[in-house]
Amino acid sequence: MPDMLPTLFFDLDGTLIDSAVGITRCVAHALTRLAHPVPPEAELRRWIGPPLRTSFAPLLGDAARVELAVAHYRERFESHGWAEHEVYAGIGETVERLHAAGHRLAVVTAKNEAHARKIVAHLPFGGRFADVIGATADGRLSEKRDLIAEALRRLALSPEACWMIGDRRMDIEGARHHGMRNVGVLWGFGGEDELRGAGAWRLAERPAQLPALIAG
Repeated sequence: MPDMLPTLFFDLDGTLIDSAVGITRCVAHALTRLAHPVPPEAELRRWIGPPLRTSFAPLLGDAARVELAVAHYRERFESHGWAEHEVYAGIGETVERLHAAGHRLAVVTAKNEAHARKIVAHLPFGGRFADVIGATADGRLSEKRDLIAEALRRLALSPEACWMIGDRRMDIEGARHHGMRNVGVLWGFGGEDELRGAGAWRLAERPAQLPALIAG
């Protein structure tokens, strides 16, 4: 009997979609509501990937203000931000190809799970994902290693049966924490230096390379 094909966990922001516009506008909205200076665009782009509270905390300090900022962010995200993204060229075809080959697919993201589910449901290929695992609203579940653990629990899988595919060091570090194979993707927000520094097992320059990297 042939070995089962691995289950593939995909990050969302920077891996399936370019969500820079929606995320940075929502961060700017939250800070403006708190009368806090908005950092430059280049700095805001570094907020894509980590949990919201992780990024707001050093800037705002006070825990209560951090929670207010998160609430303001979500307010705009729910009305506008969730739709402010572009699907990366070629990723839809690659998802379809991997699904057709027999891989089970899931999304594992630090984005609020309700928001992530809404986005994935509207993607042309969103129906190919068996589940969407995201952060809890209260932040209890937000770090990538914990999200991966939750995905493994929900889908009743072992780390050896899965790969993590993502664009930031958190994706790679989370996968390595569980001893999971991983691919760092270079079309997102992390870049080669960050991904190599995190210990990425393999790197993909284009979505079309993913099937061969996983099969090899």
